[in-house]
Amino acid sequence: MAVTLKDVAERAGVSRSAVSRAFTPGASVSPRTRARIEAAAEALGYAPNALASALTTGRTKLIGLVVTNFHNPAILEVFDQFTRGLQDQGLRPLVVNLSAATDPAGSVRMLRQYSVDGVIVASSTLPTDFAAAFRQAGIPVVHAFGRPSEAPEVPVVGIDNIACGRMAAETLIARGYRKIGFLGGPEAASSTQDRATGFLAALRGQPGIAVSTSYASDYTFDAGRAEMQRLLEGGPAEAYFCGDDLLAIGALSAIREAGLSVPGDIGLIGLNDMEMARWQIIGLTTIRQPIDRIIAAAIKAVAAAIADPEHPAEVTLFPCELIERQTLRSLAQTSSQPQPVPRR
Repeated sequence: MAVTLKDVAERAGVSRSAVSRAFTPGASVSPRTRARIEAAAEALGYAPNALASALTTGRTKLIGLVVTNFHNPAILEVFDQFTRGLQDQGLRPLVVNLSAATDPAGSVRMLRQYSVDGVIVASSTLPTDFAAAFRQAGIPVVHAFGRPSEAPEVPVVGIDNIACGRMAAETLIARGYRKIGFLGGPEAASSTQDRATGFLAALRGQPGIAVSTSYASDYTFDAGRAEMQRLLEGGPAEAYFCGDDLLAIGALSAIREAGLSVPGDIGLIGLNDMEMARWQIIGLTTIRQPIDRIIAAAIKAVAAAIADPEHPAEVTLFPCELIERQTLRSLAQTSSQPQPVPRR
């Protein structure tokens, strides 16, 4: 039979309300009484009932974690860090998989049914108004990996995708590539649009540079591989900025399958620095976004939004960095001919 709050109260020689207060954060109970209650609970093997606590406090400590693209292994890394980070803060994640949906209405209804205290939308592909729908429904929300704006409706934590696109372009120019391509994810995704914007802006007007753009159907290995196969048939560029590591790894597979080498024939640079990118057999040169810092900041932001529903919506962006591996020419291999200077 399960140990109850009444059993603990009797063993500790206190009232049931005292036991309840001892396990309610911020409730008033003397240190001496708390120590007696905790000793009794440990001896009996008692654990507070989270659902009962929610009825008392009005807080479930449930955080809806809205995630897309579960077929992308990078999302599993994000999911792992988010769930552990929330649990470390005494919060409980409730996962909503939206891999095949973009309408927020169903998610709002679902999460309201579970009385979540807040929501984290963890997606770079969902539009900004998706997260805003939760705030309009009265649910504290943060958009992690979201698109920044000058007047955000909800807190946004992520990276500057335009700056990442610019970094990729400048890297390819510095390595001496002259025929350069952008291989993005779905064209409608805000992350794809912003990465392409920064990439193309950095290359615009550069003398002797030919630029092409193409878009894969999804952020997947198969989509990246299929798009690169199509590009190889029409005469590929010398190097590609792939808007996601998984696209780049799919492109790498297609290039090798065609009997070409990377970076000997075609150079590749990705974005994310997912675990697979670090595998020796892949060794992808990529732009790393600091996922751990983004997740920690998103959890902090949703806690602030829960504590103060009127807390102003702020944008928090973290810098990215180039990670050198083996899918681009090294600087030592670059031609000694004068190169165009990237404009900033």
